[in-house]
Amino acid sequence: MKEANTAVESEVPHQSPGEPYPSPLIRAAVAGASGYAGRELIALLARHPNARLTRLMSSGQRHTEAIPLEKLHPSLRSVPGRPGTELSSAIEPLQTEELTLDEADVVFLATPHEASAELAPALVARGLRVVDLSGAFRLKRAAEYPRWYGFGHPPDAPGLGEAVYGLPELNGPAIAKARLVANPGCYATAAILALAPLTGSGWLDKSAGIICDAKSGATGAGRAPTEKLQFAEVNENCRAYGLFTHRHIPEILQQLGLAEEELTFTPHLVPVNRGILATVYARLARPTSGGVVKLDEVFKLFRDFYRASPLVRVVEPDALPEIQWVANTPYADLGFALDERTGRLIVVSALDNLVKGAAGQAIQNMNLMFGLREETGLACLRRQA
Repeated sequence: MKEANTAVESEVPHQSPGEPYPSPLIRAAVAGASGYAGRELIALLARHPNARLTRLMSSGQRHTEAIPLEKLHPSLRSVPGRPGTELSSAIEPLQTEELTLDEADVVFLATPHEASAELAPALVARGLRVVDLSGAFRLKRAAEYPRWYGFGHPPDAPGLGEAVYGLPELNGPAIAKARLVANPGCYATAAILALAPLTGSGWLDKSAGIICDAKSGATGAGRAPTEKLQFAEVNENCRAYGLFTHRHIPEILQQLGLAEEELTFTPHLVPVNRGILATVYARLARPTSGGVVKLDEVFKLFRDFYRASPLVRVVEPDALPEIQWVANTPYADLGFALDERTGRLIVVSALDNLVKGAAGQAIQNMNLMFGLREETGLACLRRQA
């Protein structure tokens, strides 16, 4: 069995971006495998019917020697690979200089922003495709990075103009042709999905202001130990943070075509492991023959907008999404309430920050880049209506 599998791998062709992938195997490397998003990527890729993990690397300088996978991620001890494959047994130190098309077709970067900014262009230059889970390439203007991310891109930084923002529901055709995909932030995914049908249709009264009040589980802050993430600081608590400074704000504005003064975004940390619940407040401006927008019109607008998006679920008007509905699934659930008298609309968006908000969305993007259905390999997750 191993000999036959090796023969298949040696025949994996490298097709032009956007062309259907003719082989059943996409060879994937993960840099940043030691973090929470890295753990999710490993688990998903190990079960993916068209992918094979070929290399696992850590996310930075803390790890200078190879570490057994089960030591960093005990929960992956029983995760099988596809039939005839085995999970890599160790996470190596971060080193991508020798990574080439002979070893991988795609590289996932779950690395710090500054590291991704350096690594991604070099990998793309060698012919590899890259899905970057950091914020290094989410913004189109280099001048915005010092303010929001604390580091700068040169104006002619390689990759910055080429990177495609990896929200499949909005940018699917461009992702399919991309060599470098900037995976969206978890909060940004929740907010953009909640507002895109409205901004795209012109239904919003932007002058009334839009408020996004979002809550995230503790894994959204990453795995590096900090005082504010200790159990006693998070448990039985709810904390607002990053007011007017959160890094996901500019990508929300960029993708929705909003001005900074039109959106107020407030993130909160809540004592759950995973999940995001974003509540968006807006006012409708669309004139109708009767001067009133009905709830069923809003429902139809969202249903039509996401009709071809298999991982977005628009719930019935009498229900509102909850974190429990989406935890450990690849779905984003959207629901809403409307005061028809005043035109005030509330959109509730829920997703798992580690799946649809990170690793699962990265898999969606990989699928599109290699000509697969975007939900391929994600059906193995728990489905919950």
